[in-house]
Amino acid sequence: MNTQHLGPLVALLALLPAVPHAAALAATPSPSPLEGTAWVLERLGQRQPQNGTTVTLRFEAGRVAGSDGCNRFGAPVTVRGKGLQVSAQGLSTKMACPPAVMRQAEAFQTALTSSRGFRLDGERLRLLSADGRPLLVLVAQTQRLVGSTWRVAGFNNGRQALVSPILGTTLSLRVVKADQLAGSAGCNRFTAPVRLEGTRLRIGTPVATKKRCAGAGVMEQEQQFLVALPTAASLRLEGETLELRRADGAIALSLRRVPGP
Repeated sequence: MNTQHLGPLVALLALLPAVPHAAALAATPSPSPLEGTAWVLERLGQRQPQNGTTVTLRFEAGRVAGSDGCNRFGAPVTVRGKGLQVSAQGLSTKMACPPAVMRQAEAFQTALTSSRGFRLDGERLRLLSADGRPLLVLVAQTQRLVGSTWRVAGFNNGRQALVSPILGTTLSLRVVKADQLAGSAGCNRFTAPVRLEGTRLRIGTPVATKKRCAGAGVMEQEQQFLVALPTAASLRLEGETLELRRADGAIALSLRRVPGP
């Protein structure tokens, strides 16, 4: 090869701007400020939620999920900058509720899928219409558990079934400290060590008193509950509901908040 003409070519190439590596050309998208956040409805348009209903919304892994006050729902969501759009092709449970609650649920779902933007203002999230009107106003869901008390609505009986407590019995759970649980197993009191790390948790073996109680199935229920408790590996707090789930995703315990300090 004749190399005597390469000098001018090398000089010319040196004057050209460097071409970025192909991987650098693909801009890394900024994480959405909504990812991993949880909210409770404060206003639907200009109206407050129906008494006795809690409407929730959580952003997680490119989806929204929560309760519309009657049914559980989930749907894909796209968030770009201050733009937001929830797919109308979501899924929902099909439980029937009183007419007023059903109307509120429908209005919430319509507002959610009509939203085209959002605004974060401290502890409030506003979902906005295309012309900037607030369709939904939500407040941040508190994640504080220490000091809270919960009543068990359902527990895994070890036979792949979530069952309600026996009528006339109360199963409860209180987060006494960041590392200690206590409560009632329906007959005996118990305590258990716990380790909380965000939405992850690890519950140690419960220690219970030794009282015997009468009533069909009461002692069997207690044993099933105390076995289910340390199987919990993660938690999800939405409004007044707390779910503890096993590592395989199955619900270990479903609980409702007991009002009070």
